[in-house]
Amino acid sequence: MPVTETGDQYSVWVGLIYIFNLIVGTGALTLPAAFARAGWGLSTISLLFLAFMSFMNATYVIETMACANAVFKWKRLQFIKRNSIQEHETDEEPSSSQHLYGELEDPLVCGDSIPSRYYSLDKRIELGEMANLFLNKSGRTMFYCTLCVYLYGDLSIYSAAVAKSIMDVVCSTVPSNFTNATDWDSLPCFNFTSTERGLYTRLDCYRAALLSFAATTAPFVFCNVQKTKYLQLFTSGMRWLAFAIMISMAIHLLIGHGPQGRPPAFDFTGMPTLFGACVYSFMCHHSLPGLISPIRGKKRLGLHLALDYALISIFYLLLAFTGAFAFAHLSDLYTLNFVPTDNENILLEIVEYFLALFPVFTLSTSFPIIAITLRNNLQGLFLDTTRLESYNFVLRKLLFPIITVAPPLLLTYFLEDIGVLIKFTGSYAGTGIQYLMPTFLVLSARRHCTNLLGLGVENKYKSPFSHVSWAVFVLLWSFMCIILVSVNIFEKNS
Repeated sequence: MPVTETGDQYSVWVGLIYIFNLIVGTGALTLPAAFARAGWGLSTISLLFLAFMSFMNATYVIETMACANAVFKWKRLQFIKRNSIQEHETDEEPSSSQHLYGELEDPLVCGDSIPSRYYSLDKRIELGEMANLFLNKSGRTMFYCTLCVYLYGDLSIYSAAVAKSIMDVVCSTVPSNFTNATDWDSLPCFNFTSTERGLYTRLDCYRAALLSFAATTAPFVFCNVQKTKYLQLFTSGMRWLAFAIMISMAIHLLIGHGPQGRPPAFDFTGMPTLFGACVYSFMCHHSLPGLISPIRGKKRLGLHLALDYALISIFYLLLAFTGAFAFAHLSDLYTLNFVPTDNENILLEIVEYFLALFPVFTLSTSFPIIAITLRNNLQGLFLDTTRLESYNFVLRKLLFPIITVAPPLLLTYFLEDIGVLIKFTGSYAGTGIQYLMPTFLVLSARRHCTNLLGLGVENKYKSPFSHVSWAVFVLLWSFMCIILVSVNIFEKNS
């Protein structure tokens, strides 16, 4: 079933804004501290390399999606052929199926100058459906486990990060001499100097912010991603503004006070931390099908996607370089270096509050996209997506959005400290979603489509990294990533 009607489509530039919004999240705010630890030279090389690896696997997702479209078109053509033969044998009048067959048969396979229309990106086919098409049973089980762990973990992280950001802005600042982190949530939200406990604790404010966030973003999960268009455009402007402010303020500090930070050129002990930050900062593969299918004019999609990655990399480098040299001590979350203070300059105080709320702006748009992706994949796991409209309204429109949003919100409502979940989600599951699954899917899809359609039908959305040596390189790199992540987690726990 097509995901959109013609009127629901958007231009390639809007699609790139969606992808930009999805990639540039809170992961970007961990880059300056990681840069300072690993060194500016090693960090620059690593970030550009990991951006390239992420882009390569994004092209694998696009190629696999085109292969899945080709398989569905081939199956549809075979169905129409069988119907037309049966109708001819019964001497019936030509029916609509013969008319459709006439439309499909001629343009599907063409010569060298005109690419085949078997391969397209018109039908939204989620990663879960691709796994059902191209992977065996054990591969499908591994895929869905990895995807659900990652997406549920992501939604939990986003919910907690937004609620905590709002809590930190609304509540009074925690006293600097308060060291017992386990009791922070029981502190009163306002007026720490008061002898009374107060009506509202920081935990109460956190939960109120979480429920407000859920009430604002959860309704989008009942819709398609196109319904978030204007929200995406608005918050994209907020992201550009926030990045511009942070970079400008860091440059102002560098000009006025000189470099306060002295990061080395190369420090390999910081490599595991840098790797974790960079992998999480370039994650978008799980939601690419839903963002790409509504785009009009996909002729140069690969080039436009490469430009999007280049722009994001430039932003990341500017943010990380200026932050690493402007501040002597960097917080793990960069916006904490701009915490609101009792500033006499009202404009500067407004800017500080805006930056403190930056995670709210970024995650409020990423949350619906990731939730819709999870909802669609859950539907692909439990329902037959080719006849989705045949299911009843409750099952089709209500149940899956609820089971998508409810678990992460309940988890973060009762467990606001989800540090272990962040480590596991952004490392092992993240490596599987960004590297392993796209590679396994594209290798299986190529073999499947070659057997089904033959070598003469060319995929115009084929990845430029189609040689098998690239896939082997990605798999070897993935295992190295798992080792680096394990070292990083072990170092933090020791």
